[in-house]
Amino acid sequence: MSDEFRKNLMGPEPTLLPEEPDVVERLAAGDEAVDLAAKHPTSSLVWAILADEAYGEGRTIESYAYARTGYHRGLDALRRSGWRGAGPIPYSHEPNRGFLRALYALGRAAASIGEIEEAERIAVFLKESDPEASTRLAG
Repeated sequence: MSDEFRKNLMGPEPTLLPEEPDVVERLAAGDEAVDLAAKHPTSSLVWAILADEAYGEGRTIESYAYARTGYHRGLDALRRSGWRGAGPIPYSHEPNRGFLRALYALGRAAASIGEIEEAERIAVFLKESDPEASTRLAG
């Protein structure tokens, strides 16, 4: 039995997104997420921050739109990193947190506007990505 066969039985390897040092540095320096979104539109982290800010201010529709953008940008990044639509996306890998945060924010906003089926699909996706992510993001 080949090692490749054994590996496939165990499921796909975890997907690890690349670091975004410029985004992280600019956030740490106090740059606003709205300004960084214009400079780094592919960053799920920036869109997730915007989604959280909007949600915290009661702007649910804006939160939904920001989260959806972060989610789609994250899917693009995951695919570039070898993700094939399934498999772990570990929260423990910090660069994955922007995508997982956007995914969580999308589910939260979807539930808030009555998109219950979408919120349920997102909850399953988040759990399949990393069973601990939802708890960590909610806390």
